[in-house]
This record gives sequence, structure tokens and C-alpha cells, in this order.
Amino acid sequence: MILSIAAIAVMLGMMSVTANRLVRRKLRLSIVLLAAFILSDVFIGIYGSHLSADTLAQIGAFARLAVAAAIVNALVTLLINPFRHDRVPDRFPTILQDAIVIALVLLASTFLSQQLLTTSAVSAVVLGFALQDTLGNAFSGLAIQSEKPFQVGHWIQVADFEGRVVEVTWRATKLRTKAGNLVILPNNVVSKEAITNYSEPAAPLRLEVEVGVTYDAAPNRVKAAMLEAIRHCSRVLQMPAPDVVLLSFDASSINYKARFWIDDYSLDERARDDVRTAIYYTFQRQGIEIPYPIQVEYSKDAPAIDPSARADEAARVLASVDLFASMPPEVRLEIAAAAGAPVYGDGEAIVRQGDPGQSMFVIVSGSVSIVLEPARQEVARTPAGGYFGEMSLLTGEPRTATVLAIGDVKTLEIDADLFRRLAAAHPEAIEKIGVQAMTRRAELEAARASAAGRAVIAADTLLSRMKKFLRLK
Repeated sequence: MILSIAAIAVMLGMMSVTANRLVRRKLRLSIVLLAAFILSDVFIGIYGSHLSADTLAQIGAFARLAVAAAIVNALVTLLINPFRHDRVPDRFPTILQDAIVIALVLLASTFLSQQLLTTSAVSAVVLGFALQDTLGNAFSGLAIQSEKPFQVGHWIQVADFEGRVVEVTWRATKLRTKAGNLVILPNNVVSKEAITNYSEPAAPLRLEVEVGVTYDAAPNRVKAAMLEAIRHCSRVLQMPAPDVVLLSFDASSINYKARFWIDDYSLDERARDDVRTAIYYTFQRQGIEIPYPIQVEYSKDAPAIDPSARADEAARVLASVDLFASMPPEVRLEIAAAAGAPVYGDGEAIVRQGDPGQSMFVIVSGSVSIVLEPARQEVARTPAGGYFGEMSLLTGEPRTATVLAIGDVKTLEIDADLFRRLAAAHPEAIEKIGVQAMTRRAELEAARASAAGRAVIAADTLLSRMKKFLRLK
């Protein structure tokens, strides 16, 4: 009894200094068992003369078993678990520690009392038949914890159920699905089914998106367009690199498969949505058709597009932009007729900082965000009627910022080849545009230089670079 009281005092002292909550909980159980032994010893001392020899033997056997269980539980807990850290070792999860304690206690019972062993064996047979499903779940849970096919926090699929593992107990494994539901799977079901772990052995996970394309588009052109679209998706990893393969020749289309990697399986549906959306807008800009099913007869009376009307509308847009307002109307009309009209989706990168560029954009509708990499800091927003990229057009310099579409954005894209052609016929108009662009650039550089203490690039230097790039005299 004195040793039991001393052991309780030592365990209470350990509970007060340990940072591990599991250790405190296990030591609390050992203290309860030792207290039960002390109470049984006191009970025998008071009422022992009124009890039979067999009853005293049974009480003594259970008391000794309680002491053995308390000592085994405390030793296993202290030897396996860290004392200064609040965590459970990966190789010895709670369920495995409990199994070790139970096995050692049963082993100790064989030496403490043969009568108790016989009684325990009979009881075990009865309980085994009554709780065979529960015991099956318990042993399956022990096997899962020992083999570790998954851990808490992993995304797994078991049979038709998919979700993030939130808890593994003696009886069941609990999954949180993408819809927010909690699925509780009995461990014996989990142990019998094939398990797909999307979080192991490495975090990057490959996804696939299939798309059908018209037979009129060359495969290499389609693959390049799809890779360009994937490159602009923020949730897609650039390493491992994405790729595109030609999947099959179907009845109405050539089917391609885009394969790309993400680092969080919970975002797989959003990542696929990003890729499909980017592919659609890229195909629209490059004139690549996603055909309707050949089995469906589709008839559409689309109004004929009048190129002159489109050019007139684009010329009116250019007339509202200060950079082109001073140009003769016939020059604006010539630019409008030759300019491209790409459309970009919400969040799509129109240009990226550091990329080579030889074109400028005029915003017809929507607005754009100008951001600086790599911090993705927004420095300005440009609405419809604005423009950007004029310095890359005039000097061939790399893009100085990333431009992102806000909502769907329609643009006019004017490239350097068009300006070179116009320079031969209208050199005075092109030079006026250059002077206005240089003035705007000089004002911007002056503002940046005053804030950062740098020297301002001279306007005549920029103008000479423009003339050299556009081959103007």
C-alpha cells in the first residue's frame, strides 16, 4: 500500500510537469487503478474476517491485476510518448499503445492468478461471440494504424467514398468529403477495400482534362495553344511540367488530353475548371473550333460580319484614346482594320512581366489590373478606353508588369509589324504617337525616380530606341 501511495504521488508530479496531454490522461488511469487497489486492501482489512477464503482470493487477484495494469500502463506511456512535447509518435499511435498495454496485462494475469485466467478465458469466449463485429473493427483499426496506408489529413478514396481523413478510432475511420459531409466507415470495411491515397507518396497530384477539337486545326498548333492556356492557370504547378497528348480520332473531333499537376487535391475541381476556362478563351483568340457533336444537326442563321463596319467601330474606339486622337482618321482606320481583337476571361493574364512583347493593347470593354511580380502587388487599374504595352510596341522591351483581366475583356491588339508598315506611308503620324508615348513614359519614370531616388531616363534616349526598333529614320 505504501508503494502504491508513493507511485500515485510520483505520477501526480509527472502529470504536473509533462506537456503531453496523452501522458496525463494515461497516468490518470494508472492512478485510478492504484486507488482501486488501495481501497480493496482497506476493504479487506476492515471486512476480511466476514468474507470467505474464496472471496478474499478473488478480491486479492483483481487487486494485484489492477496494480499490474497500472504499472504496465504507466511504463508503456512513459517509454513511448515524448514527455516535453504534446504529440503522439507516428510509429506508436494511441490505438497501438492500447493494444500493447492490453496484451501485457493479459500476459501478467497468467502469472497472478490461475483462477482469474480461467475465468477470463471463459469470459473472452462469450464476449468474442457477442462482439465479433466490434472486435473485427478493432483489429482492423489496429492493422490500419500499424501499416499506415494513410494518416489524418490525407485525401483518400475507399470504395465509392472520397474525402480527407479527420480521425481513425478503434471502430471506424472518419472522412470529411468535399461537400462538407462526415462519412464514417467501419474499419473492417476499410481493411477489405482498395484504398487510393491522393496525398502519398508525394504531394503533387496529376489531373487530366479532355477536350475535342475540329479536324481543321493541326495537332501541333492545338497542343501549343493548350499548353499556353495551362501556363496561365495559377493553381497548376509549372514543375512537373504539364503536357498535352492526342487521345483519339472521334466521329466529330480530334480528342486531346491535357495533363497537369496540383499540390492540393481538395482543389482538383477548381483546377480543372481553371484549365477548361483558359482553354476555351485561348481557342477563341486563336480561332480554334470546339465542334458540336456530329450526331446533332445544328442550324444557325448568323448575320454576316461586315469587315468595314468592324473597322469603323474599332476606329471610333481608337479616336477616343489620347495616343491616337491626333492621328488622321484614315490612319486610325488603317490601324483598326489590321488590328487583332482578342478576348480574355476574368483573371486571365493578358501579358506577363518579363515576357518579350512587340504589341500594345487598347481596352474596348472591361478593365484590367496592372500588378508587379513576384509580390503580385496591384499598382493600377485601367478601364475601357485605356491602353497598355505601348513601350513594348515602340521599343521591343520586355513587359514591365503583369496585366490581368477583370471580368471578360475585349481588346484591340496592335503589333510592331503594323506600325512598321504605317511608318513608311505616314512617318509623321507614327512619330507623334512616339512623342506622346515618350512623354507618358517620362512622367511615369519621373514619379518612380522621385520615390526611389533613381535617375530619370531621358526622353530623347527612349525616342532613339523607338526609331531603331521600328526602323524609322
